[in-house]
Amino acid sequence: MRKAKTVELKNIKICDGFWDKYRKLVREEILDYQWDAMNDRIEGAAKSHCIENFRIAAGESRGEFYGAVFQDSDAAKWLEAAAYSLAEHPDEELEKRADGLIDLIGRAQRPDGYFNTYFILKEPEKRFTNLREGHELYTLGHMIEAAVAYCQSTGKRKFLDIVRRMADLVDATFGPQEGKRQGMPGHQEIELALVKLYDVTGERRYLELAKYFIDVRGTGKENYFLEEMKRPGQPRIFPELDDYRPEYSQSHLPVREQKTAEGHAVRAVYMYCAMADLAEKYDDKELLTACETLMDNIVTKRMYVTGGIGSSGILERFTTDYDLPNGFNYSESCASIGLALFARRMLLITKDGKYADIMERALYNTVLAGISQDGKRFFYVNPLEVWPPACMERTSREHVKSIRQKWFGVACCPANISRTLASLGEYIYSYDGNTVYINLFVSGTALIPLESGQVQISMHTDFPWKRKVEIEVKGAGVSSGAAVTLAVRVPGYAGGVMVLCPGDDKTDEDSGREACGETMRKEKGYVYISCDREGTYVVQFENRPGEADFKSLLYSGACDAALCFEPRFLRANPEVREDAGKVCVVCGPLVFAAEETDNGKNLSALYIDTSKPIRSRWEETLAGGTMVLEVSGKRISQDGWDGGRLYSDMRMKLEDTTITLVPYAYWNNRGEGEMAVWMKELV
Repeated sequence: MRKAKTVELKNIKICDGFWDKYRKLVREEILDYQWDAMNDRIEGAAKSHCIENFRIAAGESRGEFYGAVFQDSDAAKWLEAAAYSLAEHPDEELEKRADGLIDLIGRAQRPDGYFNTYFILKEPEKRFTNLREGHELYTLGHMIEAAVAYCQSTGKRKFLDIVRRMADLVDATFGPQEGKRQGMPGHQEIELALVKLYDVTGERRYLELAKYFIDVRGTGKENYFLEEMKRPGQPRIFPELDDYRPEYSQSHLPVREQKTAEGHAVRAVYMYCAMADLAEKYDDKELLTACETLMDNIVTKRMYVTGGIGSSGILERFTTDYDLPNGFNYSESCASIGLALFARRMLLITKDGKYADIMERALYNTVLAGISQDGKRFFYVNPLEVWPPACMERTSREHVKSIRQKWFGVACCPANISRTLASLGEYIYSYDGNTVYINLFVSGTALIPLESGQVQISMHTDFPWKRKVEIEVKGAGVSSGAAVTLAVRVPGYAGGVMVLCPGDDKTDEDSGREACGETMRKEKGYVYISCDREGTYVVQFENRPGEADFKSLLYSGACDAALCFEPRFLRANPEVREDAGKVCVVCGPLVFAAEETDNGKNLSALYIDTSKPIRSRWEETLAGGTMVLEVSGKRISQDGWDGGRLYSDMRMKLEDTTITLVPYAYWNNRGEGEMAVWMKELV
């Protein structure tokens, strides 16, 4: 199998109305803020001690280790985000800060290559003895990813040399060969990182080690982690894992035999990423089939409409098909990021647009909801319904926060969000031979090295608000006369696509379709356009037929109804008990939610009247400008319930109301209050 390649970030420039505010936040606010958080300089924020742990391990400061066993990974993800930012926007001060942290990590490294501040400072004699909980391999995985990114963006190899020394130690310690330990990571991550390390170094032993960690999982007469727990004096780091079940770490079956997404959601999707990578590297069709089966189970039975995964607050895990509670689910930000990474890998391998739909859904909703508009507050958990007074400690909702937090004691999500935003370009384009794939619709330019020569792709769009995309193609790759193909994804929520080729003087949509008809084909969610000349190709997606009359929508000058995506009502499979009889509203890739700020308290008393059209207006004061939707509905009257009555046999009274909806990604940026994605449908 031959996968498509991603475009190097240094060859991508993004200038997009929707995404620029986030990417600017990474450069101007988030990296500085997270650096201060890791150095415990944010007043009122949870303590990190991350950088201080390295100073102590290097002998440059005195004290004890503080934080989670994987605290070092916060520094790794910060460095990875910095690397991606530097690739697109060189910054001398940021690079100097990153170099300083890398030097510090190097000074903390032991002579044999080992570096992990928890085990250096707290349990030096326990290295590699508690794979179930120790997270050494997980943390190293994030360090490897950061080092590879930093080498690619700056050309500096010091960090890469540091991580290679520990990777060599791990390779000398684990494997199927005689004299090595037969272990595997308790928290998957190093597997996908080792593939990246192989790609940048060409050292096949890293790839073989990744393959070993995947192949050995779930094999043997006894589960490795259960046997590890039986060792005399084996420490317990996480008390909640005393009743350990192999499904939690996806070690209950060999990976090729797994049919359903089980256990800790982040571990699962990180493992699936590595499985996809290895399937491509080894042309392992059985492993790829397992990936396809697992993704299908997630998307058709275990994924929230927002792209969130992991429905249980206990152990942050998948549960069973159609179990998707709204008010006390987990849907960790890291899990949606992992889902997007898995979908991107499957997209590159299969060139099937359905995987881009999944990737897009996660990025535009759950991932963005995890960060505030000022870049200084974060959600770890992403519910689809919030009632703030019920989010109490020592209850089933204690993990749910009704406002974004300054930081977390376990702070994997904030730095993961920043590295994702900084690497957005990797999700937009891919290429294979003389074909350029447009996977996401983000304005900007990219230089892409095709077999026929370099081409420059310039994309202009007001996506996700509008459904028109202009793509200018020029460069030696086109002018050489070779056949260059532009493959543009047709989203699953679009009813179709129209294309107008350059040089055609017909401007109406039907003529445009005819003008490009002979040079177009549609396959697996993409429209393939043969580009035989430089110029601008205009792609316009059609709205789905049979929906409410789009012309009846109200706009306040922000969108031309003929060009905008049509907001529509969406219903869940009746097997989803939480959402039976309910409806949510989506527009393009965006899921919308009701907030108390606009609709008052007790959102559960609202009914949406789906027989009436959705109205739209532009709101400049929210998130730098966004579409806001309005739907007609009813509210259960409070009349007759005065005096604290809890139950009554009186009939329900309904009052007319208008329900205002904002993009889920933007909720909780105007103060604390209730929020709901799914609401009852008036029938």
